[in-house]
Amino acid sequence: MRDSLRLCVIVLLAWCAVPALAVEWSELSAAQQRLLDPYHHQWTQIPKERRAHLAEGAERWLSMNAIQRRSMRERYGRWQGFSAQRRDQLLQRFNEFRSLTPEQQDQLRTRMHRFKQLTPEQQRTLRERFKDMSPEQRARSFERMKHNAEARRRQHQKEHRTRD
Repeated sequence: MRDSLRLCVIVLLAWCAVPALAVEWSELSAAQQRLLDPYHHQWTQIPKERRAHLAEGAERWLSMNAIQRRSMRERYGRWQGFSAQRRDQLLQRFNEFRSLTPEQQDQLRTRMHRFKQLTPEQQRTLRERFKDMSPEQRARSFERMKHNAEARRRQHQKEHRTRD
């Protein structure tokens, strides 16, 4: 059971990894080979990109400490509990996030951080307001947020210039 969970985590990590060149079994470290041993006999039949993902995932797993591994197991357990439809939605959102520019990703992370700082009641209110909006209203709301973020950025730059 534990090995299958570990293997599933590796597969999930590997799926999220950036593609690299194909990896031959002999090129894997001894630790990676031990971790990926269930794939040993079929390694040459696995597509090159997937082998690279698996090797990268194994390397990431090996670099984690016990707390990080436990957290990953828990996240994977939650992932397994999702319906196929929910997993597809999450993968789509993940891919959409990865398609953003680094600046847009940072802005989104900042907004999420601010959202998490709100009280549960404030979060609930915002979620309900957003859920009740039409697509056009949501688009306008995003534009306002973008405009406000840009204004904050300009103000921040202006304050830095006056301090220097």
